Amino acid sequence: MGTLGRTLAGAIGFAGPILLASGAMADITPAVRADLAPTGKLRAAINYGNFILATKDWATGESRGVAVDLTQEVGKGLGVPVEIVPYDSVAVMGDAAPSGVWDIAFLGSDPAREKIMSFTAAYLEIEATYLVPGGSPLRTAAEVDREGVRVAAPARANYELYLSRNLKRAQLVSTAGADAAFELLTSGKVDALAGLTQGLLGFAPKLPGARLVEGRFMGVQQSIAVPKGKDAGLRYLRQVVEDAKRSGLVARAIERTGAKGVSVAPPARSELHPTLWRPSP
Repeated sequence: MGTLGRTLAGAIGFAGPILLASGAMADITPAVRADLAPTGKLRAAINYGNFILATKDWATGESRGVAVDLTQEVGKGLGVPVEIVPYDSVAVMGDAAPSGVWDIAFLGSDPAREKIMSFTAAYLEIEATYLVPGGSPLRTAAEVDREGVRVAAPARANYELYLSRNLKRAQLVSTAGADAAFELLTSGKVDALAGLTQGLLGFAPKLPGARLVEGRFMGVQQSIAVPKGKDAGLRYLRQVVEDAKRSGLVARAIERTGAKGVSVAPPARSELHPTLWRPSP
């Protein structure tokens, strides 16, 4: 099924809670609880394939990351226990939205995903750019979109969905995962590898001379999602996200990851009509 194999109940604790100066607490209604904790607990779908959002210490069983901190905050506000529903594939996690196996999920907002999910405004942005071989003539992200250039990207990653709509001249080659996309680059079958900056920095040493181009082609906006129809829960989560950005919770969580190319998302234009998806040049 593509998950990590089992649900991690109780893997995150509530020691050292981060309190928000929030109006969201006052907005908890029976409808909010029914949307976000229909089983009496908050089941949060988290993609461990994105270490910026979550990592797990397999020795202690403890989970850490921005998504974990936000999950704790939502569970604490609702007054319910938290259960992590783990995935290692964002595509599989997203596809599970109508199945009722999770109540909230942490992933990038995108128009293609809005058919089965509704999103808060972004809580953070992750820079997406390209890795190219050392001898490549490509110097900037904008130069990659030219005739004859082949770009590899993992299928249905947020940035792959974006490139499928926005590359005008370059050819997009979608793969089963990031490792497969990197293999295409090392074998010379593509000219550039699209990915998140931090992930590409991890691949670069494996291809001597490889480098990141200058600039980025988008900022991947990470949001909290609920299955379609959970409108009361969504309104509550939108408040939580804005409070988490204002309070510094998100900034502190990002700093603890040590990741590059990650920043707190700007405030939503309106908590009732937030900016869900804003690619950056």
